[in-house]
Amino acid sequence: MFQPSQKIREATHAGSWYIGDRKQLDAQLNDFLSKAKAETIPNIKAIIGPHAGFSYSGPTAAFAYQHLVQKEGMKVFLLGPCHHTYIKGIGLSELEIYETPLGNIELDQPTIKQLSAELKKNFIFTNKEVEEEEHSLEMHLPFIYKVFPKCKLIPIMVGATTEQQDAQVASVLVKYFVDPNTVFVISSDFCHWGKSFRYTPYNKEHGEIHQSITQLDGQAIKLIESHNIPEFYKYLEDTKNTICGRHPICVLLNIINLSKLQLRTQLTKYNQSNQVTKPNDSSVSYAALVTSLI
Repeated sequence: MFQPSQKIREATHAGSWYIGDRKQLDAQLNDFLSKAKAETIPNIKAIIGPHAGFSYSGPTAAFAYQHLVQKEGMKVFLLGPCHHTYIKGIGLSELEIYETPLGNIELDQPTIKQLSAELKKNFIFTNKEVEEEEHSLEMHLPFIYKVFPKCKLIPIMVGATTEQQDAQVASVLVKYFVDPNTVFVISSDFCHWGKSFRYTPYNKEHGEIHQSITQLDGQAIKLIESHNIPEFYKYLEDTKNTICGRHPICVLLNIINLSKLQLRTQLTKYNQSNQVTKPNDSSVSYAALVTSLI
């Protein structure tokens, strides 16, 4: 039972971006996960999943979460981008509880305080208003609670980090990553295509616009799967692909390379919100990837 004095991040997007009723939301997650059911990939260390409204991205996210296995004493590091607040480095939370319609998740404040000391100048403490406005973390909370209802959460907002900062942050996080009772969740959509996003590249050699987008995202996904951080940075610079979680992904790739673990990253699902065929159309791409011990 949580006390009134505890500092709580409310589920501000419940009832709009996803179902706010506990039973209905649980039923929807069960449906997503059952439809994504496949042979489980064991020993997952990290997943990448989307953060749009559940009606759009929930089915894709399930293709990552269905590989996670319930386990006592888990710590979940949740890394997501900042859509509304400009942060040069990392944003850490001073709150104690993150609310979901399914149940509340306790933050691991001892670990967060340790991180704040280790990250030094590369972080700020965010506040309740900033955290409640940001959806990239919240959209993963129901899935996290569903899989790890008793986990301790370490939410991290990743701002406009430099390549040097990505490496520095990764050097701090890697010791947590190698812990067998830890999993990393990276929140990211992929290409945001359309005039409203000010991003409309189209290579007709690949067919329709949506096929060109698939090819563009496919390049990024192959680089993520190969853990090729220099080429991923180059790809982002060359294509300007609007992958909103590019900074959290870069932190993860740095962690993977520093960990010295034998790891495989693979795509489990790719989708688009709309199959674009006309220049005035728009779409957002969603991908589910999992990183597992070999």
